[in-house]
Amino acid sequence: MPRRALPAHRSLVTFLILLAVVCNAGLSRAAGPRVLPDGELPNDARLGALKDLNGYFPFEPSKSPEAWEKRREYVKRQMLVACGLWPMPPRPAITAEIHGRVERDEYTVDRVIFESSPGLLVTGSLYKPKKIDGKAPAILCPHGHWTTGRFHDHGDAGIKRELDSDAEIFEVGGRHPLQARCVQLARMGCIVFLYDMQGYADGGSFTYELIHRFAKQRPDFSAPDRWGMFSAQSELRLFNALGLQTWNSIRAVDWITGLPDVDASRIGVTGASGGGTQTFMLAALDDRIAAAFPAVMVSTAMQGGCTCENATYLRVNTGNIEFAAMVAPRPIFMSGANDWTVEIEQKGLPELKQHFAMLGVPDNVNAKWFDYPHNFNRHSRAMMYDFFNRFLELGHNEIVERDYKPLTKDEATVFDGNHQPPERTEETEAALLATLDEAWQQQWLKLAPTSTDGLAEFRRVVGGAIDVMIGRGLDDVGEVEYDKQSETEHDGYLEYAALLRAKKFGEELPTIFLYPTDWNNELVIWIDGDGKSGLYADDGSLQAPVAKLVKQGYAIASADLLYTGESLKDGQPLMQARVVNNPREFAGYTLGYNHSLFAQRVHDILTLISFSQHYKTKPEQIHLVGVNGGGIFAAAAGAQSRGALASLAVDTQGYRFESITDIRDVNLFPGAVKYGDVPALLALNAPVRIFIAGEPLDATPALAAPWAVEKAFGKMTLQGRTDVPIASRIAEWLDK
Repeated sequence: MPRRALPAHRSLVTFLILLAVVCNAGLSRAAGPRVLPDGELPNDARLGALKDLNGYFPFEPSKSPEAWEKRREYVKRQMLVACGLWPMPPRPAITAEIHGRVERDEYTVDRVIFESSPGLLVTGSLYKPKKIDGKAPAILCPHGHWTTGRFHDHGDAGIKRELDSDAEIFEVGGRHPLQARCVQLARMGCIVFLYDMQGYADGGSFTYELIHRFAKQRPDFSAPDRWGMFSAQSELRLFNALGLQTWNSIRAVDWITGLPDVDASRIGVTGASGGGTQTFMLAALDDRIAAAFPAVMVSTAMQGGCTCENATYLRVNTGNIEFAAMVAPRPIFMSGANDWTVEIEQKGLPELKQHFAMLGVPDNVNAKWFDYPHNFNRHSRAMMYDFFNRFLELGHNEIVERDYKPLTKDEATVFDGNHQPPERTEETEAALLATLDEAWQQQWLKLAPTSTDGLAEFRRVVGGAIDVMIGRGLDDVGEVEYDKQSETEHDGYLEYAALLRAKKFGEELPTIFLYPTDWNNELVIWIDGDGKSGLYADDGSLQAPVAKLVKQGYAIASADLLYTGESLKDGQPLMQARVVNNPREFAGYTLGYNHSLFAQRVHDILTLISFSQHYKTKPEQIHLVGVNGGGIFAAAAGAQSRGALASLAVDTQGYRFESITDIRDVNLFPGAVKYGDVPALLALNAPVRIFIAGEPLDATPALAAPWAVEKAFGKMTLQGRTDVPIASRIAEWLDK
């Protein structure tokens, strides 16, 4: 084939992409040709402001029940992964300690203590009608961020304001609005469990200051062998306050549905503020909830300000309105107030009504704004009582709150001379988290892919988690636009500098393409820790392994991934991942709304693969290579490529995410340790032809197992120590 200058749109696009993903490294290699003018950055939306909890979170209803079912499955999995509950931990039968009964006119109140998992306490008050005919409905009441939680008392000044504004009408009972709803629901015939959020009232297993007021990282408490909540190590295992509280809520359903006088088909949940968050989280994740009433929390605006309402991955490309939609077709009503929910009737409710109508249950959703500050006062409670009366079929013609005698703190607390509160220190925190982690390790052992069924389950669980953690697959990339900036003829190949634009996401990649005169219809996407500059030697010529591949007829492509090469201001490597403008040092405030930098760099590789796949002159085979710090990105991109690659060659350099101790580490990939670290990313690539270098010998059995199950062991090459540079060995291996 004669050497000639191809039309710009054909030459670059025709021959795909050798991707150079930069890890932050900065070895002294020639930069190679620039794509953009000096000092100009890519026009990439990801270089702009990060999204945070105060953003805008609209909901777009699906077009059909079938489309919604697919979307619902993904969002539910996303929520479970964020909570550290994918897959669900073991759920043995719960034996609760119930004691200290208090008798009132029409109801009783018991004190309840049980463990949701070993060492993780659930504490609360169980309200029961004195007369129950048959089985009664049950309602869970997560309390939210009211001072002292279950023990909340408005105080003299507070109740005066409530009375003066007509928010409450009873001077005594109105001082305790959390108890007020439980009393009224019990009088209406419901069994009600008012339980503590971690750190409030009886406190569970953690302190209030830790779970709800955490602000500063504890560098000495984030080592692989000793770590606490909110650390890099807890993020890598997806242990967070929201997840632990949601687990407590799920286990509360497990417990209450097992009570002999509870009708398990009529379970409701209601809470306000942070309790509203728990309400829609529980209802979205647990189909046993028959009806849900989250107060003053569901909106398109602020999504929840507390550390206990946020988690990495939770609201990336979703939000609280969609979480409410997840409850459908079961009923959900909401209240709003003069806070972030003030516009719920105009923003959010119309879309939810459209959504529920599409599912054939238009009357199962509603919301009403009340002209009061943030609250769950008598007006919104009245709406809630009517809601449960209707949907739990309580049979009341008229519901009117009456005053009651509230529990004193001494009557409500579960702790007494015979029941002592747990210690809540850093040592007990570390021990509890280690216990939870050990329980997960036992689950992990059962996921080892040693059979066909086992490999399918491994892919469902681990692959399903990685789908969420990366947040994108090849099918999601969409149209990629090619914009050639320059074309240079060399001996034996053409070199193109171009911009690739993933139009759907507003992302732009400076890219180099090398097109050999005699192309063999194969493409190598080469991920190098130095970015596209990794293609070149100091004198500007091609690196020897790259030159060899081009000479053998392979097209090569390389790009500066996000925050590498030309996407770096002043060319300085990024030393810390960006965070949102929030003084509290919790990764969930950033990564609960934005993809991690690790995932974004994988997105760029997927853009390159998708571009080459869909161009009209497709290469017959696509090979993906990751070297010099790029191996971990290539492994993850390969796992998300699902059959698009002919081969994968990576040098992991023995890297493990478990070594990360800083939440701002540029490679922080939350959940990576939970789901098997780098070896699991590699395992998800089976049965592709693969070359792996840099892995220790003790990792070999786990790496080899999926290929053995697929009867494709011959496709795996495990490279031990060698005097030959790994890039050169890969070039030799590719051409075999």
